[in-house]
Amino acid sequence: MWQVLPDEYIRAQMAVGALVVFGVARVVAAAIGAQRGWRIPVVTNWFIGVAGIFCAPQMLEVLLVASSHPAYVELQGKVIGCAVALFCAPIVSHRLGYE
Repeated sequence: MWQVLPDEYIRAQMAVGALVVFGVARVVAAAIGAQRGWRIPVVTNWFIGVAGIFCAPQMLEVLLVASSHPAYVELQGKVIGCAVALFCAPIVSHRLGYE
C-alpha cells in the first residue's frame, strides 16, 4: 500500500529545498546588510552556522541510530543544497550590487 520513494527523489527534493531556502535568504540578508552596513563575512559565517543547525537533526540521527539510511539520504540532499546555495548566493548578490 505504501510505496517507498527512491533515494534519488528524496535527495533531490532535500537539495532543491535547501538551495531555495538558503539561496533566497542569503541574497535577502546581503541586501539588508548592505543597507545597514553589516560586514559580508559576518553574514556568510552566520549562514554557515545556520546551515549546520539545519542539517543537525539528520546528522544526529545518522550518528546515533544504527539503521538510519533515510536520514543519511536526507542529510546528503541537505548538505548538497546548502553547499550550492552558499556558493552561488554571493555571486548573485554581487551581480545585484549588494556585495
